[in-house]
Amino acid sequence: MTFGEQPAYLRVASDLRQQIVNGSLPPHTRLPSQARIREEYGVSDTVALEARKVLMAEGLVEGRSGSGTYVRERPVPRRISRSGYRPPAGANPFRQEQAEDGARGTWESSSEQEGASPEIAARLGIQLGDRVMRTRYVYRDAGEPMMLSTSWEPIEVTGRTPVMLPEEGPLGGCGVVERMAAIDVVVDNVAEEVGARPGLAEELLALGGVPGHVVMVVERTYYASGRPVETADVVVPADRFRIAYHLPVK
Repeated sequence: MTFGEQPAYLRVASDLRQQIVNGSLPPHTRLPSQARIREEYGVSDTVALEARKVLMAEGLVEGRSGSGTYVRERPVPRRISRSGYRPPAGANPFRQEQAEDGARGTWESSSEQEGASPEIAARLGIQLGDRVMRTRYVYRDAGEPMMLSTSWEPIEVTGRTPVMLPEEGPLGGCGVVERMAAIDVVVDNVAEEVGARPGLAEELLALGGVPGHVVMVVERTYYASGRPVETADVVVPADRFRIAYHLPVK
């Protein structure tokens, strides 16, 4: 195969994709059957099947049991804002950041202690099995799940203090910076890495996605004088949202 050539199944998938994008195959329309694809494009059953698999993997079509394969409704991606802006005292960072985009943010959370896994121990600079407070969040916009987050804080830092539980106590619901400041821990740096991967089954169930959908993952860690004091994974469905950064210029 010379440079620039495509396998037959990719050429078929490309043509069908173009029909979906330009509206020739609108949402909820049944995709041509395997037999029809074979006849129209002069390809084998195997090629027709692989082309359909490509479109399903891309999230453009979905199978309906006993009915066939249909073009999916393509949501217009909305923004999830992230910034280096520190909200006023007592303001929740999630609600503050999303307010400018018209989101009506609410969230649910649950916290419990656990031993640090190898990955979390490395991210927090602690020993394997050291106690951490794990808090899981489901964030919603007007009732629609838009983002998941799991955070971990070393009990060595927050244990036996009023901020040990992120969503309870006098500073419950406030941001990491303000909560840490209340126990004389000055957060002076935050690092974020953004990646993408297929969503886990439990993540997609919580976010209203289907198996195979891709999620964006923001790995965030807060530091105080070089010491990690909180790390979190923020999971966002890639087909419905874009992560928008607003960073101050100094």
